[in-house]
Amino acid sequence: MKKNWIFGSLTALVLCATACDPKEGEEPGADGATSGTPEDDDAPTTGPETPEDDEDPEGGTTTGDDGSTGEDEADTEEECSFLDCDTDSDDTGPAPECSLWDQDCGEGDKCMPWANDGSNAWNSARCTPLDAAPGEPGDPCTVEGSGVTGIDSCNTGSMCWNVDEENNGTCAPLCTGSQAAPLCDDISTTCIIANDGFLPLCLPACDPLSQNCQDGEACYPSENGFVCAPDASGPDLGGYGDACEFTNACDASLLCVGAGAVPGCDSARCCTSYCDISEPEPGANCEGAAGGQECVSAFPEGMVLPGYEDVGFCAIPE
Repeated sequence: MKKNWIFGSLTALVLCATACDPKEGEEPGADGATSGTPEDDDAPTTGPETPEDDEDPEGGTTTGDDGSTGEDEADTEEECSFLDCDTDSDDTGPAPECSLWDQDCGEGDKCMPWANDGSNAWNSARCTPLDAAPGEPGDPCTVEGSGVTGIDSCNTGSMCWNVDEENNGTCAPLCTGSQAAPLCDDISTTCIIANDGFLPLCLPACDPLSQNCQDGEACYPSENGFVCAPDASGPDLGGYGDACEFTNACDASLLCVGAGAVPGCDSARCCTSYCDISEPEPGANCEGAAGGQECVSAFPEGMVLPGYEDVGFCAIPE
């Protein structure tokens, strides 16, 4: 019996700034894009996709968000993780203007993530004007237009994060170093490299079982553990079994996984619950227990991240 591991082949995750409602008739976006269409209806969901009923995320060649097969079609796809998959980068608009890692814009400008396609998810980078009195990480900030324009009041190397309806947020640091060796100055944070590399951000580490994030945020998976990010599920979606398109499109204590893991899921991906594998009957509280869900480890054997040994999620084992 195969298992769905959410970190087994996690290679990318996609976050959106505001309510991430799936688009009717479209597959969720993948690998950094905002509205990409995975080749397979049951493609894995993350940074945060889950595999099809006949796919195996462990060591697979299928991604992105958030498996593969012996001879499954997924074997011919780019590796997918449970968060996200198969973004059509050719449709994301012009090439990025600058490097978020090198901050190579001219004097008076800074390199910032932004959404170049009018969506609510960052998918590129551009040079934007530096504020006359820029804020540092932790300072309050404002954005121009929306949280994905890339124009804000934060200093170089930081961005206005978790922006509310009045365009107010808090400056958060971008990762330093390089994509191959990312760094965060604050040891209580973890570097996520989301949205196809266009959102390298240092976010607070968290425990998905206790959901110890501030109000308005939830604990979501990333490549290096779990981080607090805005809950962008909106008022009408994000509950157990609801369709999800982005990593942060599920309510607190839930995560976005592929359809094969959730009984009755009629979308490419749906929200399911975290669970504690250390409990005597860890699957007893899974909402889909009657449909075959069990509490399975979030990690492949021997690859558990320290501090997350008890973290599992409710899924139908493959």
